[in-house]
Amino acid sequence: MSSSLAATAGAISVLVADSNRMQAQLLIGALRRRPEFRILTCAMDTDAMLHAVAASPALVALLSMNHSESVAEQLDALRRFHLSQPGVAKILLVASYDRELVVSAFRAGVRGIFCISDLHFRELCKCIQRVAGGQVWANTEQMNYLMDLVAEVPWVRVISARGNAMLTAREEQVVVLVAEGLSNREIARELKLSEHTIKKYLFRMFDKLGISTRVELVLYAVSHGDPLRAKWLATLERTGSDG
Repeated sequence: MSSSLAATAGAISVLVADSNRMQAQLLIGALRRRPEFRILTCAMDTDAMLHAVAASPALVALLSMNHSESVAEQLDALRRFHLSQPGVAKILLVASYDRELVVSAFRAGVRGIFCISDLHFRELCKCIQRVAGGQVWANTEQMNYLMDLVAEVPWVRVISARGNAMLTAREEQVVVLVAEGLSNREIARELKLSEHTIKKYLFRMFDKLGISTRVELVLYAVSHGDPLRAKWLATLERTGSDG
């Protein structure tokens, strides 16, 4: 069944990829009792995930990490899966997390991180539905990690899967200031532009990237960014570039 057929039937196709077999069975059993989901399963392995999606397309992939195994290897599997299947919304299921894991996971392409030690099963169902609907699932602490990351560099270059720049130089500067928490008025003052112009830049970026909010813009920059160490304001003033 395709993703569109699953949606027509009122069910969200969810691929559960898990490296912890006992935990996987408990999770899969609970999810299968929910009529709003259609559950597929496989191991937390790139080849297994790609094979499962090829056999039966999924709208959401729920990827459960096992902290007794190499986190780096599991994130690498996630990254390779995301590059091959960017249209599948990915949720990372963890028992605990830190700043490094959160940042690495969003860079690898996840749209949400769900901590099973903090939230109930009903919240997990809500998380799956939100991410399937195109939203991002992250708590305040996780968002702060991502905001801090983007604010650490003076320029974030948003690139496509082929490595091509997707935003103009001016748009990239707007992304950095959005990540720092500045309002449209403050960004306009910083860049010596009108507030109306900043709004136009934001809407143009939303349209280019297929997103709709400032939070999604920051997350997109984190997961698709290529940080460049540059004195961006000085460069802008020298070139006078407006994109």
